[in-house]
Order: sequence, then C-alpha cells, then structure tokens
Amino acid sequence: MHKTAGYHRIHAEGRTHQLRRRVALEAARLIREHGIRDYQLAKRKAAQHVGVSDEGYLPRNREIEEALREHQRLFRAKEQVHALRARRETARDAMRFLERFEPRLVGAVLEGTADTHSPVKLHVFDDSAEHVSGFLHDHGIAFETRAHTFRLDRQRSGEFPALLFDADGVTVDVTVFPRDALRQAPLDRIDERPQQRATLATLDAMLAEEPGIGNRE
Repeated sequence: MHKTAGYHRIHAEGRTHQLRRRVALEAARLIREHGIRDYQLAKRKAAQHVGVSDEGYLPRNREIEEALREHQRLFRAKEQVHALRARRETARDAMRFLERFEPRLVGAVLEGTADTHSPVKLHVFDDSAEHVSGFLHDHGIAFETRAHTFRLDRQRSGEFPALLFDADGVTVDVTVFPRDALRQAPLDRIDERPQQRATLATLDAMLAEEPGIGNRE
C-alpha cells in the first residue's frame, strides 16, 4: 500500500511539473512573439492553449522568466542580442538626457531579456511630475501620459505617473517617483524582492564590457 501510494504521489508530482513546464514555455513564446508584458495575462493565455484549467498547474513568474531566457537562447539568440544592445544604448542616451532627475534603468533591458518588443523602462525622481513633463515639452519631445501601479512593500501599492516617448523607434517608458523613493525600490513583479535599478554609471560599465559595443556620442 505504501509503495503504491508513493508511486502515485511521484507520478502526480511528475505530471504537475510537466504541465507547469509546458505552460511556462507557452507563456514565454507568447511574451516573445506577441509582445505580451503582463505575466499573469501570458500565463492565463498559455494555460488555455495547453488545456490547463487547474491553477495548481500554473507556473510562478520566475519559471516563466527562465523559460523566456531559454526560448531566446535557443531560437532568437542573435536577434535578441542585437535588440538588447540597441535598447541599452537608447537607455544610455535617455538617461544622459534626463540626468537631472537621477534616472535608474529597470526591467528587461537591465536584466538582459529585452527583445524587439521591449520598451526602455526608467525610474526618475522628482516631487512634481510636471517638472519632468515640462522638461520634455521644453525640448520638443512628444509624449503620452499614463499611470503605473507598483507594489511598494508586502502590504502597500501605489500608482505613479508615467511619460512615454519614442526614441528612434524604441519606446522609452519613464515613471516619475517622489525623491524619497530613490532610497527604496518597489517590489519586482517576479520575485517580490526590491526591483533592481541601475544608474547611468552602471549602465556605462555594462556597455563597455559587452563585445562589439562602442560609445555612441
């Protein structure tokens, strides 16, 4: 009896792992090929495609992130490297331009999973979002206004203004935080730890270490 129960438990665990893996791989494909950036949406669509309705078979965001990296490595390596490099150079230009607002690079461009669908995501810091929008306006840059919601910690969320503009065909998505938010990053959507943020100096160092990338002045 115990051996039989153990076999069924192991078999069930193996099936759960296989289904979670299939959903994660399908979600990664949807993210890569259709530009879906909402992991929950990608997860739900992937589950429908695979034929999974039990939430117990849904992968964690980290599993999707790992599947996305694997998909890029296997199927889109050269294209992804080029897209990432171009977006990091765009991020450098945008951060230089917005330097007075202490910009920080976040998201896929920093983490290395950016592709042709990925915007450059920046956090900037000023107690008035109008200062940032006025700066863009004064330099003749057309932009859209939106709002992004972030988890500030395990209990609190907050909505912050965002300004989106085009830089040579790449979307730059700038979220404006108050100055005191520079000390504490919001939680990452994947692992709920403080989000990684990079300064311009850090990005310059990353670009300098990448082969074949020169300074674009």
